[in-house]
Amino acid sequence: MTADLDSPLQKKIYIAGHRGMVGSSIERNLQAKGFTNIVTRTHAELDLTDQAAVQKFFAQEKLDEVYLAAAKVGGIHANNTFPAEFIYQNLMVQNNVIHQAFVHGVKKLLFLGSSCIYPKLAPQPMAEEALLTGQLEPTNEPYAIAKIAGIKMCESYNRQYGETHGIDYRSVMPTNLYGPGDNYHPENSHVIPALIRRFHEAKLANAPEVVIWGTGTPRREFLFVDDMAAASVFVMNLDKAIYDQHTQPMQSHINVGFGSDVTIAELAKAVSDAVGYQGKISFDPSKPDGSPRKWMDSGRLNRLGWNAQVGLAEGLNRAYAEFQQAIG
Repeated sequence: MTADLDSPLQKKIYIAGHRGMVGSSIERNLQAKGFTNIVTRTHAELDLTDQAAVQKFFAQEKLDEVYLAAAKVGGIHANNTFPAEFIYQNLMVQNNVIHQAFVHGVKKLLFLGSSCIYPKLAPQPMAEEALLTGQLEPTNEPYAIAKIAGIKMCESYNRQYGETHGIDYRSVMPTNLYGPGDNYHPENSHVIPALIRRFHEAKLANAPEVVIWGTGTPRREFLFVDDMAAASVFVMNLDKAIYDQHTQPMQSHINVGFGSDVTIAELAKAVSDAVGYQGKISFDPSKPDGSPRKWMDSGRLNRLGWNAQVGLAEGLNRAYAEFQQAIG
């Protein structure tokens, strides 16, 4: 039996950043749905900051859709230490991929941003309307500026070429993500992978106590990465009339969050439960807390018909199992 070449499952889909946590999850999601024509390139095979190389790639591949999940990412220390690299590399990747997608007839593109696009003191929960209403968090401003530029680039191409060329470029903004493919580096990881590693090592060493930085009172929202991938595919495939009905031409990005947040103390307890650490958890209030709260308003996405599926306890269990596999 021959494959139906007109089937939607035959669409040629490029995932930029397929080795990253979100990109790899999007690839798994599409494969599970039966998509068979997925295009990927490693950084060694295609440097997305190289305009000529990206132009050649798009000319050769003749793609139908693009998920733009490639980015230079890092924690506070990396953002503070390498601000020029963060703004330059992310702007170059976005400019090259979005523009060459347009030049070579790609009708649909999804750009993945970050919750750091919102002002440092944005009202909680942070709604899409908060974009460009105040100053950004200084430590990751260059990265945030690049991500804002990506949103505005998609919107600008839609406004200028949407009707004449039939393009439809969309943006999604994830909250804090965790799960398979995360970075568990002792110094450079985010809060959940850092806590998983610390509690795991404390369990192996039979340490009586684990001390967490700060007071434990700040609240954070966490989304399992497979939920983020599912939301990305959902938004990419929404009927255009419905998408347009829930967005505006110059405010078209959509937040993707879990829907509720937890304190760092509650998170630490949940991670210790997942790992099976039996000792005491204490806090060091002499260390910085960061923002008191970072919570995304996902109402727009919920009204479109999507909600997160993986709760924190289940997600942490799955993340810990993957961490154990990764370290052998």
